[in-house]
Amino acid sequence: MTRIIDITELALRDAHQSLLATRMALEDMIPACADIDRAGYWSVECWGGATFDACIRFLNEDPWERLRTFRRLLPNSRLQMLLRGQNLLGYRHYEDTVVDRFVDKAAENGMDVFRVFDALNDIRNLQRAIAAVRRTGKHAQGTICYTVSPLHTVQGFVDMAQRLVEMGCDSICLKDMAALLKPQPAYDIVRGIKQACGEDVRVHVHTHATTGVTLVSLMKAIEAGADCVDTAISSLSMGPGHNPTESLVEMLEGTGFEARLDKCALKRIRDHFAAVRPRYAEFMSNIHGVDTDIFDSQIPGGMISNMESQLKQQKAAHRLKEVLIEVPRVREDAGFPPLVTPSSQIVGTQAVFNVMMGRYKAVSGEFADLMLGYYGAAPGERDPEVVALAEAQAKKPPIECRPADLLEPEWQALREAAIALPGSDGSDEDVLTHAMFPQVAPKFFASRAEGPKNLGKAPADSAAAAGGAAPAAGSAGSGPVRAPITYDVSVNGRSHRVSVTPVG
Repeated sequence: MTRIIDITELALRDAHQSLLATRMALEDMIPACADIDRAGYWSVECWGGATFDACIRFLNEDPWERLRTFRRLLPNSRLQMLLRGQNLLGYRHYEDTVVDRFVDKAAENGMDVFRVFDALNDIRNLQRAIAAVRRTGKHAQGTICYTVSPLHTVQGFVDMAQRLVEMGCDSICLKDMAALLKPQPAYDIVRGIKQACGEDVRVHVHTHATTGVTLVSLMKAIEAGADCVDTAISSLSMGPGHNPTESLVEMLEGTGFEARLDKCALKRIRDHFAAVRPRYAEFMSNIHGVDTDIFDSQIPGGMISNMESQLKQQKAAHRLKEVLIEVPRVREDAGFPPLVTPSSQIVGTQAVFNVMMGRYKAVSGEFADLMLGYYGAAPGERDPEVVALAEAQAKKPPIECRPADLLEPEWQALREAAIALPGSDGSDEDVLTHAMFPQVAPKFFASRAEGPKNLGKAPADSAAAAGGAAPAAGSAGSGPVRAPITYDVSVNGRSHRVSVTPVG
């Protein structure tokens, strides 16, 4: 008997976040939405992660309007987002009622599936967000951040899954953000979750492609009972991104498993993004092909690029290898946290400090908070000497409680601060935007009426900007290039699909 395997498509969120620094404009996604909606995916990940930040920081685009647009254009699809638990989409913990408001507004604006994770796998940081999702009647997906260390075991991940199920999660996601999930652990963890939690508990698997082994890992997870796997359309896949949707579909042929997706729709989605991707060449990741060194360093591709940028600013790009050696040492000192936003940035930045200035001669405020428990409980014991240094610098004691328990009610203050800003419309959505990015939101509110910016360029423009050839005759010489708009046209009773590209 053939078992149907569900697919979550990542093209509208994590695919371009991983490959193109989250710079893809909404107008370059819109033409693919009709085919994405009819392709047959279980869900379409389109919001959350870094997209909210990128929208207001770089694209002058209201992320809430992006969500509402996807809801209109994908009426038959489950929309899915990535939510950082008590951090929401920002970089600090928020008081519980702010978490409630955010989830309520995301659901109201069209979100269906909330993939909720915590960078430290601290279950306490997931409880409020998951409870808020359940109250809305939407799908709460509890997430396990996969990592490798002397402390992380198959049984430990299975135990966490059991706790998430007990909290009422509708499904469990095994999230591998650095392509560390090898085939056998993938099988063992998924099988363990199914045995411990019941075969009817949905298990989803998310992994990146960077190390070259994870398409096999997805196959082993499916054999172990995984219900759904994440993929990205091939023209937005591989490298630090994800495994190709079409490859997964073809791989299952003859195995007793089947992903029932519309292949014609997949080809049109592929072709659309193949045309769009070159416009974002200046934002494209420098990681190409396969990088198995990640199995040793355990550093996600996005984290490497961030450290490269920090070192270049210090005119010390040649010291990257020293930093890559330092990262695992800092991670061990911090109790072996998984390296995912925001812990990856915090550990990576501290490793740069240690190389440039000497070990812990300077400690970032965020790293001090990580060491003192203000992001939550680490998987292992933190180095007591480094904890003492952090305590001395931060001038506050270590904590063991849930960090959000220390927060005073803040909604009214956040609201007053947001509505006082020029350009703010006073909505709860604007209050939440300002709450998560208080340094960026004021500029966005002031310029929002100017409309979104498309940072994509024609390939000729990109070459000219880099000192290459000038734009070809007939191309747009400057400014954004709009995506082709696809129409279905009927002529004499026959349907034809045509694409029209605005120029100038």
